[in-house]
Amino acid sequence: MNTPRSLDADQARARLGDLTVVDVRTPGEYAAGHVPGALNVPLDRLSRALPALKEAAARGELLVVCQSGNRSARACAQLAAHGVTALDLTGGTAGWAARGHDLARPEGAPARATWAMERQVRLAAGTLILTGLALGLLLHPAWQLLSAAVAGGLVFAALTNTCGMAAVLARLPYNRTTHCAPDLPTTLTRLTADRDTA
Repeated sequence: MNTPRSLDADQARARLGDLTVVDVRTPGEYAAGHVPGALNVPLDRLSRALPALKEAAARGELLVVCQSGNRSARACAQLAAHGVTALDLTGGTAGWAARGHDLARPEGAPARATWAMERQVRLAAGTLILTGLALGLLLHPAWQLLSAAVAGGLVFAALTNTCGMAAVLARLPYNRTTHCAPDLPTTLTRLTADRDTA
């Protein structure tokens, strides 16, 4: 298996014109602001995009980006397992913005940005744990099993570097589609087009 390499935000910005940038966040997160020129291929649809990503990688280097670097690292590992070498943006979109680099937003993007997936997971997990504890105190101790189940899920997510809760949250309407982010077929067409004509 190939070992993914990484670029920091300044290195990536200097090479932006030579890279095919792939943003693996949800369409809602992508619409809230992305690295200029990035194409949106959500992580849960990466396998469907594999042929187009292979074709793009054959023409030049891929740079994979997410919000903080966790999902992009998983995407790079998944691509490497299929013989596709990709660079990972260290620190993700958050790191890019922290360095003062501009984020692109599609025309018509909503003024209220979709929360990053990591933030959504923290809110959902915390809410479920507190709900289980409160219901366990107020109604019946068995409700505390809800808190235990969420805690166990978080431990499993950490050990396996996967997150079932993120996969469920990614399917919610505000994460799944947005009228201003390109759909996957459009993105795949752009990936397979010659970079000079894209």
